[in-house]
Amino acid sequence: MIFLDSESNVPLYMQLRTQIIESIVRGELVKGDTLPSVRGLAGDLGINMHTVNKSYHELESKGIIEIVPKKGAVIIADSEKHASNEQYEMIVEELRPIVAEGLVYGLDEADFHQLISKIMKKIKEV
Repeated sequence: MIFLDSESNVPLYMQLRTQIIESIVRGELVKGDTLPSVRGLAGDLGINMHTVNKSYHELESKGIIEIVPKKGAVIIADSEKHASNEQYEMIVEELRPIVAEGLVYGLDEADFHQLISKIMKKIKEV
């Protein structure tokens, strides 16, 4: 189930992208599953089709889904496999500014370990 918070500072397309990724982590979506059509999901969620389209294209650029003409968006990520070097580097690039911000706020390595463990547990529990 997808829940988008229109009051959040996080853009709707990012909320949607994140919730799809978390659904894969929890095994609710698996490799080979087809996501709803852009039009269908937008209608179900009451959001603009461009918002869903942007989420899907971001997921495709990350190698999580493949957009197949006349078939739709298909999950291609396999959370059982280890990340490729390219995927690893992409995650490093995205985490770097967040880690820098945490360091500015006084977080240390132990704080980051605790924070990551807490986030991973929360994602898997939902």
